Amino acid sequence: MKIICVGRNYADHIKELENQRPENPVLFLKPDSSLILKNRPFFIPEFSDEIHYEIELIIKISRIGKHIQRKFSHKYYNFIGLGIDFTARDLQSQLKKSGLPWEKSKAFDGSCFVSDWINLSEIEDLNNINFRLELNKNVVQNSNTSLMLWKVDELISYISKYFTLKIGDIIFTGTPSGVGKVSVGDELVGYLEEKKLFNLKVK
Repeated sequence: MKIICVGRNYADHIKELENQRPENPVLFLKPDSSLILKNRPFFIPEFSDEIHYEIELIIKISRIGKHIQRKFSHKYYNFIGLGIDFTARDLQSQLKKSGLPWEKSKAFDGSCFVSDWINLSEIEDLNNINFRLELNKNVVQNSNTSLMLWKVDELISYISKYFTLKIGDIIFTGTPSGVGKVSVGDELVGYLEEKKLFNLKVK
């Protein structure tokens, strides 16, 4: 099982971090060791003083696929959820300035949170879903999948050019604006429409 993440898929987040808008989806991977075990908190690592939350719509792949045409992408997933891509922003900034890969800032142990899953049959329109993140009961990220630069089916088609998608793979589809720092004692709560999908403690 692999975790494939998409960067810079919301224009407001690109502007927020003063990045350039890419011509194609920006892809990076997280290993299975980055997954936070069920009912476990997120532990802030000792090597960073600026860990940011990034809430994202996530997709679970249900079929093996390679070079998938966009018109067939919908056949490769049945479940969606919410995830948090925890990022060591201070470390990432250092790596980017040096022209080095991001893995240490994005793929460290415990950097990936995955919520409970929802069957796609419960969703009216995947390309028009509201989702939000609350930090200590304050809404910090609030967006809609209609604002994605590349929609889910486009992403699946694009990703499958480079990586064979396998059953159980997870795709993180990108984060909107509003990312920020977490601190010990924080509580993160995620909603898809008005359905609460997770509650995560920070330690």
